[in-house]
Amino acid sequence: MIVDVHTHIPRFKKPVKDEEAVYETKFRPHDPPVKMSVSWEEHYAAMAPVDKAIVFGIAMKGENPNDAVAEYVRTHPDKLVGFLSIDPKDPKALGELDRAVFQLGLKGIKLGPMYQGFHPWDERAFAIYKRAQDLGLPILFHQATSPGRDDPLEYAHPRLLEKVALAFRDLKMVIAHMGHPWERDTIVLIRKQPNVYADISALFYRPWQFYNTLILCHEYGQMEKLLFGSDYPVTTPGESLSRIRKVNTLVEGTRLPSVPEEEIEGIIHRDALKVLGIKL
Repeated sequence: MIVDVHTHIPRFKKPVKDEEAVYETKFRPHDPPVKMSVSWEEHYAAMAPVDKAIVFGIAMKGENPNDAVAEYVRTHPDKLVGFLSIDPKDPKALGELDRAVFQLGLKGIKLGPMYQGFHPWDERAFAIYKRAQDLGLPILFHQATSPGRDDPLEYAHPRLLEKVALAFRDLKMVIAHMGHPWERDTIVLIRKQPNVYADISALFYRPWQFYNTLILCHEYGQMEKLLFGSDYPVTTPGESLSRIRKVNTLVEGTRLPSVPEEEIEGIIHRDALKVLGIKL
């Protein structure tokens, strides 16, 4: 079983004309521009190397992605697993959470405090965590940096989730992107808190950082807390699988330690749905 726990729903149902396509360079500055204006068809095609893919949007700037996510998941229910997103500052957030679960059939929650403009300790966010714990919904947090100028770093550090993990000990949480650039703090946190995991999405294109993160996680004995993810469309599952399997090429011919191959395959084949308690 290969599960991609981190893919973004495309904004377009149908393919965008080449002359209208939007490309981005800030995420992968040393690679060719990333096509961001992808379609549902392109997303699904990119998921071919995995058995299941979690897909979500982010509720920010007044947008509600939940109906689109549910509609897309219904087109390929054998492969796609939908997560909802809500803005904790919205007075109707709890009602939308319930609607997305009980009417739309979504299976988890995606939150991005720095994108959505809330502190992870905000009492309104705590109400969301409580409801998620009661319903058995895992939460995937973007608790990491961003190139966006207006995305506040004060909301972004993975250590902020320790207080949440202690307050909601049965709430499964995933820190996206290993909490980069604070991967060490993320490893400390997933070691301390049994209910906190991390995904490895969107790291391989910084090869030294990626290698160091995995070798440190191995040295701390926490590789079983890592989940596979791509961050599509910024990367694809196929590209991510290939690059994690090549992580040790960076240190070939040196005396530096290698990441054990069996632990790499363990990340790839980990049944994240089972780990997170997601029932389909």
